[in-house]
Amino acid sequence: MREEQFLQTLHFNCLLNEAKSTNQSIPIVLPLSTSDKERLDGVSAISLYFNGVCYAIMRKPEFYYHRKEERVARQFGITVKDHPYIKMIYESGDWLVGGELEVLKRIQWGDELDHYRLTPNELRMKFKLMGADAVFAFQLRNPIHNGHALLMTDTRRQLKDRGYRKPVLLLHPLGGWTKDDDVPLHTRMLQHQAVLDEGLLDRFSTVLAIFPSPMMYAGPTEVQWHAKARMNAGANFYIVGRDPAGIPHPQGQDSTPDGNLYDVTHGSRVLKMAPGLNSLEIIPFRVAAYDTKNVKMDFFDPTRKEDFLFISGTKMRTLARNGENPPDGFMASKAWKILADYYQSLVKDKY
Repeated sequence: MREEQFLQTLHFNCLLNEAKSTNQSIPIVLPLSTSDKERLDGVSAISLYFNGVCYAIMRKPEFYYHRKEERVARQFGITVKDHPYIKMIYESGDWLVGGELEVLKRIQWGDELDHYRLTPNELRMKFKLMGADAVFAFQLRNPIHNGHALLMTDTRRQLKDRGYRKPVLLLHPLGGWTKDDDVPLHTRMLQHQAVLDEGLLDRFSTVLAIFPSPMMYAGPTEVQWHAKARMNAGANFYIVGRDPAGIPHPQGQDSTPDGNLYDVTHGSRVLKMAPGLNSLEIIPFRVAAYDTKNVKMDFFDPTRKEDFLFISGTKMRTLARNGENPPDGFMASKAWKILADYYQSLVKDKY
């Protein structure tokens, strides 16, 4: 981003032009050190390398000062370095550079997941070839349990009830940087594929692809970016849940009434009001829990709340590390084994 685009993103959550405004809540910037800025100042183009390979050329580069505190205050609503992504911003270069990008080649990571990395145009073409008349997207950075699968299959049912003949699910896990305690991408993709293989989701009307963005844990500001990116890829429905892109308050649970940095309802509420997302219909995430009476994951029924068990992420991780199984019907068996093997490998690596 050039400085003018950076300012529009920070102050308006939009990119502005004469015809219309485009939702853009997250700045996309390239930091660099003072020494690199001084070395490159005045050049007409910069080659962008990764692991010794040139992937793009930035022409007519523009350098501007990286006002980190202002950036994080506007993007995150907080400036403390205890937040994992804010910490990385403070540790990055003191200058930013933007310009006109010429992409030379596609990045291949060679991690056995490249076939999942589809561009927005490739996704749109895939939906067209599948005959989709509606595309609903599900954003996730965690393993899929049967409650998630229930939500996605119920969304498909709702769309069919509204007259759509071929609604297609875009299952779009986040594939960039995440916190150290999040399940790594490779394990998550194996787990998601196992859910499809076991038939919890209809594999013939589902596209599993990687969303390459990092996870910033920026709450309602970041959720707009997640939704806009899926809209660009052809989705016209977006499932949003409780506390999307949220994080516990970095300064402790006593910092807010519920211990979270962001209000858990604000993400979905902001999406319904956000400018530039008019072609995307927001579908609220219904709460699912384990129904002990019917031995399955089901939508929570407050009239018989005593029958429902909420299995937290902490509880799930503890079961997996200890080699124990969750209740029947909580997660597809092959998907659970992949998750359990990962957590047990962490325990073995400690000793």
